[in-house]
Amino acid sequence: MKCLILAAGYATRLRPLTDNFPKPLLKVGGRTIVDWLVDDLSAEGKVDGFVVVTNHRFAGFFEEWASGRKEDVTVVDDGTSTNETRLGAVKDIQFAVDSIGLDDDLLVIAGDNLLDFSLNRFVDYSLSKGTSCVMRFFEPSGERLRKCGVLEIGEDGLILGMEEKPSEPKSHWCCPPFYFYRRTDVIRIPEAIASGCGTDAPGSLVAWLSSKVPVHAMEMPGRRYDIGDLESYRSVCEIFESTKANQI
Repeated sequence: MKCLILAAGYATRLRPLTDNFPKPLLKVGGRTIVDWLVDDLSAEGKVDGFVVVTNHRFAGFFEEWASGRKEDVTVVDDGTSTNETRLGAVKDIQFAVDSIGLDDDLLVIAGDNLLDFSLNRFVDYSLSKGTSCVMRFFEPSGERLRKCGVLEIGEDGLILGMEEKPSEPKSHWCCPPFYFYRRTDVIRIPEAIASGCGTDAPGSLVAWLSSKVPVHAMEMPGRRYDIGDLESYRSVCEIFESTKANQI
């Protein structure tokens, strides 16, 4: 299994910190955001390689970061240089798959989110289901639901439907940007794009795929921290600094 880290965005809401520096390499609690994610997944050895797909402006930063990791890390430059010309998450996944010939199950994760539980629990869930899988959490706010992917859930966590940024959310189940795709589903991404699947939000691929094959959703066993703007970044730094201090 390979882990594909989405890191091709330009983080315009975090300026000036991200004017000339990638958000996933900002530090939280003494480590970069992406280090927290890779350290967690590497601990149990279920992932045998990491791929970071990023843009041309930030590729050098990630290559320098990767050179300091002990894991097998490949950095893929999607060739874009501005927010206006970005490929979008789904096309970035396909670009990475095509560029280095990925032919494996894929754990696809956003490089700018942190969790207070191990992603290995999600990997175990996905392997036990034998299908492509996502995570879900209960979001009480209608306003927030209209800004994310919303899931309709059936028996045993089966996804009955998903919609990105719905004007009228059909449930309170929100889908964070962490996905497990079986190899047999990864090879269908070109089909999804050709049939009109949205390509900007990564959850659009789940929405398309869940209408074709069974996809399951694991309820998150903890909290997710979405680092979207300066306020949320400062808040997460305080939380992780406090956690680190309590562990000493």
